[in-house]
Amino acid sequence: MIYLAKSANAWGLQNFEQTLTEEVSELGLNHLPLQQGLSSSSVALDHNLKLLILDITPDKHQLVIIKMGAFYSGIISGCSCSDDPSPTDEVNEYCELLLSINLDNAETTIQLLEE
Repeated sequence: MIYLAKSANAWGLQNFEQTLTEEVSELGLNHLPLQQGLSSSSVALDHNLKLLILDITPDKHQLVIIKMGAFYSGIISGCSCSDDPSPTDEVNEYCELLLSINLDNAETTIQLLEE
């Protein structure tokens, strides 16, 4: 389970968006569905992950629903042979994520928004 305690505690404060963006960025590939969001490459990378908050909707049940855009890179993996002519250039990727944060306990779900 994912807990975004810093973000839940910052809800309603001026620094909420910055706190949320930083905390989600720290999750990386282990907890974000970046691999599933690939469109032009085969392996997701998170070393240059940039997040953009697209929409924030408070819910009646102590939930905050956030739509985020994720800009990141991926590579097209080759066979990794010594004579493989394929370059390992990074490809720009983008996907959208939907986060739901329970403000009572900071429990968070993150899912990929399908286009």
